Amino acid sequence: MVPFERVLLCYDGTSEGRAALRCGGALVQLLHAEAHLLAILDCSYWAKGFDVLSAVSFDLSEQAMQAVLREGIDKLRGLGVAATGHTLFGNPIDEIPHLAKSLKVDLIVIGHHRESVFSRWWTGENHALLLDRVSCDVLFEVSATPCG
Repeated sequence: MVPFERVLLCYDGTSEGRAALRCGGALVQLLHAEAHLLAILDCSYWAKGFDVLSAVSFDLSEQAMQAVLREGIDKLRGLGVAATGHTLFGNPIDEIPHLAKSLKVDLIVIGHHRESVFSRWWTGENHALLLDRVSCDVLFEVSATPCG
């Protein structure tokens, strides 16, 4: 029995995201697992105001998110991995668990950028909340070391 049949790869285009994509893609290939790739736009900061500039900025961010998703799909294809792409809008800590549950994934692979305690507090990054909200395994890629 394969330990992971469905894997959700979270990709944001950063160096940590690319490392996680390479490692996750290699794992998916080794296990012959079903792959899902997620690009997410955290639009919580748009909720503060709905003026024309916000709408334009949101549209540009949505286009950038679609470009990140296409880039991730292409990188996985280059590794010999076919993946279903998904885009979501909202807080990643809320949205990733919902998608993982609906897809019935066994593993979530996500990149992690090391930051100082102050920076983590300032930006509101809290991966512990993600771990508390999912019922599957989570693999954090914390270095830019190439996998596979």
